[in-house]
Amino acid sequence: MSQYIVSARKYRPDSFGTLIGQDNIAQTLKNSILRGQLAHAYLFCGPRGVGKTTTARIFAKMINCSNPSEDMEPCGQCESCLSFAEGRSYCIHELDAASNNGVEDIKTLMDQVRIPPQVGKYSVYIIDEVHMLSQSAFNAFLKTLEEPPAHAIFILATTEKHKILPTILSRCQTYDFNRITVDNIVKNLRMVASNEGVSIDDESLHVIAHKADGAMRDALTIFDQTVAFCGTDVKYKDVLSNLNVLDYEYSFSLVDAFLQGDYPKALLTFDEVLTKGFNALHFVAALSSHLRDLIVSKSGGLEALLELPDSLKKRYKEQADRCPLPFLYEGLSVTTQCESGYRASVNPRLHIEFALMRMSFINAKPAAAPVAVPVQAPAAPASAPAPASAPSQAPEPAPAPVPEPVLEEEKPRERRSRASRVGMSLKSVMEDPQETSAVQEKSEEIPSDEHVNAKWPELAKIYSDKPRLASMLTTTTLNMSEADGFKTVTFFVVNDAQKDWVESKLLHELEGNFRKVVGSAKVYLRVAVSQDDTPQEKKIYMPSDQAAELMRENEQVKNLVKDLELDIK
Repeated sequence: MSQYIVSARKYRPDSFGTLIGQDNIAQTLKNSILRGQLAHAYLFCGPRGVGKTTTARIFAKMINCSNPSEDMEPCGQCESCLSFAEGRSYCIHELDAASNNGVEDIKTLMDQVRIPPQVGKYSVYIIDEVHMLSQSAFNAFLKTLEEPPAHAIFILATTEKHKILPTILSRCQTYDFNRITVDNIVKNLRMVASNEGVSIDDESLHVIAHKADGAMRDALTIFDQTVAFCGTDVKYKDVLSNLNVLDYEYSFSLVDAFLQGDYPKALLTFDEVLTKGFNALHFVAALSSHLRDLIVSKSGGLEALLELPDSLKKRYKEQADRCPLPFLYEGLSVTTQCESGYRASVNPRLHIEFALMRMSFINAKPAAAPVAVPVQAPAAPASAPAPASAPSQAPEPAPAPVPEPVLEEEKPRERRSRASRVGMSLKSVMEDPQETSAVQEKSEEIPSDEHVNAKWPELAKIYSDKPRLASMLTTTTLNMSEADGFKTVTFFVVNDAQKDWVESKLLHELEGNFRKVVGSAKVYLRVAVSQDDTPQEKKIYMPSDQAAELMRENEQVKNLVKDLELDIK
């Protein structure tokens, strides 16, 4: 019995041409080899199972290959390629940083870097899971990574780029690997199934590809697991049962129930899903994904966004044509709200069932409210006597029609005197523009300079509880000017800091209080810094400056210092 090799190892790419889903990175590396522009350090980062370490091995084998092909692929026949394939290469070294993450391990690597390669041109060091290195190990690795020997090339691989030190990132060429698309995974799985003699349909391959979440290694592992469960003849139902994946039929059945308003069927379907052991939150997520695919199917030209087999695309298109677009939008809103509130719900099952009932009534049309039509009884003949059995039951009179309200002319509001108004609000201006114009026409006169000077001390008295502010207002000088029917009163402060404080904290309040004191709204306050032209006396503080000043004023002191060669500094 031959030794079994898992598909992830057996079908691992060994050339750039067989690399899956990373064409741009493969082309960039081949161009750098062709032009001889090899960097001394590379950083391969991305999700798990997308080909980081595989690409590093292919690149290391290629730069040491003796007979590369025209499209820059390793020949696989030279001594370097054969030694690498057999696991005995002395020029390609792999280090697992998860288990060798100490300073001593890095020092051993640094000693090994000095040894030139036995076969080939370069010694390539592939360090996997490099983010697991300790802080001290990173620091010990910095100098070697920045200036390695000419024959050494480092390739660092990691799934967590954010944990790498910025000093390491700046020394490497960084390549970001993407998740592999569902179509590429399905194509590769179809090739593997053909080589292994396994019969499997496209729906099953798409289920495996979606379960792998963009990782080729995970897809091959799930494929091996499925073959072990089903044998060489893989059926769709067996794949769903083995991988514990919800069938698409549940989503299609639920949407049909929502369209018909059949909420009992929706609740029974949900109960069946729970009975089979599926996670309730995964059920809601699958329903949200189904509604999203219906919206995409309903919009023309978006078929590329559907990662589904052709048979399922037709079913989605048929159901989407029967679903109104507002229904799909509202349904997707309900499911996303249900997902977000699931964790905080006290009764998760009731939370989901209520969402299903809401979706069942989205498409239901509300019944029209009955309109009461008054029916007038026919008038009885004048000669006919009233019935004796019910003398007190007279027919109720028909309700009198309600007259439409008549808008009376709005009475003019009482206007306050302009002297009692300090300002006008924006609301009053918008409500009564005629009143605004009338007030503006009857505006008060501008106060005189004498009146302003006489009222200024009263403003200082208002702030008697703040001695510094009151003192500033009392000792300041005023400068007055008139323009555009307003008087501007400028008072002065000592410095810019005081001016900024008054403008930002106090000026609006001062202006309002001064308008009340003056009795006019046509006064504006401004603050400025006083310009003092008195020359300031220069003060000398340092001893050396004092000695220099003394020598400048007294010639005898200067000569004494010179004769005695005194140091005054």
